[in-house]
Amino acid sequence: MSGHSKWATTKHKKAVVDARRGKLFAKLIKNIEVAARTGGGDAAANPTLFDAIQKAKKSSVPNDNIDRALKRGSGQEAGGADYQTIMYEGYGPSGVAVLIECLTDNRNRAASEVRVAMTRNGGNMADPGSVSYLFNRKGVVIVGEGSADEEQILDAVLEAGAEEVNSLGGPFEVISEATDVVRVRTALQQAGIDYESAEATFLPSVSVPLDVDGAKKVFKLLEALEDSDEVQNVWANFDISDEVMAQIDE
Repeated sequence: MSGHSKWATTKHKKAVVDARRGKLFAKLIKNIEVAARTGGGDAAANPTLFDAIQKAKKSSVPNDNIDRALKRGSGQEAGGADYQTIMYEGYGPSGVAVLIECLTDNRNRAASEVRVAMTRNGGNMADPGSVSYLFNRKGVVIVGEGSADEEQILDAVLEAGAEEVNSLGGPFEVISEATDVVRVRTALQQAGIDYESAEATFLPSVSVPLDVDGAKKVFKLLEALEDSDEVQNVWANFDISDEVMAQIDE
């Protein structure tokens, strides 16, 4: 199982904690607001918005919060911020490449928070383009545990452009080209298979294997970055064996 999947699984375990602190909810609501502003407030005609709402609902964001974000994003209600997407690149402990996506209304604040999180946790900022070439833009759909088995998922998604289906130790991830993610998600829906989330993301083309010490340091850096309200997503190109992951989970 690749590093990004392990990190996704680890994040899933602590999602309840994040939700209590409001971090996860705030990021999901921001996704909805930006998707509505960019592509309109009709989820039926805006696949990005549809998937942002789906992910928020699956993470137990209250419907009132979702509706308000929709209204702010589509201009029906005042108070929406003019968010910009900014990508930062850097290296973490053990030479792990890190891509950081910020969604912010204050570029200087975002840059400062990212830099502080990196430098305090063994990371270094890098020039644009020096890290991003190590990642490919892909579509990833997460199918929740118990929704379907691997064969059922494969039958549903192969003709929709899916490239591979990976087990995450319960849930499954379906990987496709980023441009095919809506087709894959739609194919699952048509087959009656429930899904947790569907989004375009970055997957590493080359991975750095980590031992227990390295993994703990990288996780500490990623958690510090994701703790920032300015940071929307973080991707890193590490690989952790099941044995190392088991020691971290102890």
